[in-house]
Amino acid sequence: MKLGAFSVSLTVKDIKKSKEFYEKLGFEALGGDISQNWLILKNESCVIGLFQGMFEKNILTFNPGWNQNAENLEGFTDIRNLQKQLKEQGVHIINEADESGAGPASFTLEDPDGNAILFDQHR
Repeated sequence: MKLGAFSVSLTVKDIKKSKEFYEKLGFEALGGDISQNWLILKNESCVIGLFQGMFEKNILTFNPGWNQNAENLEGFTDIRNLQKQLKEQGVHIINEADESGAGPASFTLEDPDGNAILFDQHR
């Protein structure tokens, strides 16, 4: 099962203060738009997203089709196939992707401790 790029999406109270803090830890902007209250930061292979006012809890995020630099991968497991495999294993999907579609889609689930996991395919 190829899950794609991994990052942690953090819900933050003040995106500018959070950006300054993570820059002190060596993170640099990889993408996003601070004026829209979201940024993607990277330090070597570690990727975090900062999101102000977009969701309540931190989220583990997988991006099928991308590497850690948000570059397209040649081969990857489509999000609908990932969802199908997980459902076949009895994993409860909270928000499902349309399995008849193609291209960008997402679905979410929670681990046994209530941690949110987002699978978000951008292509």
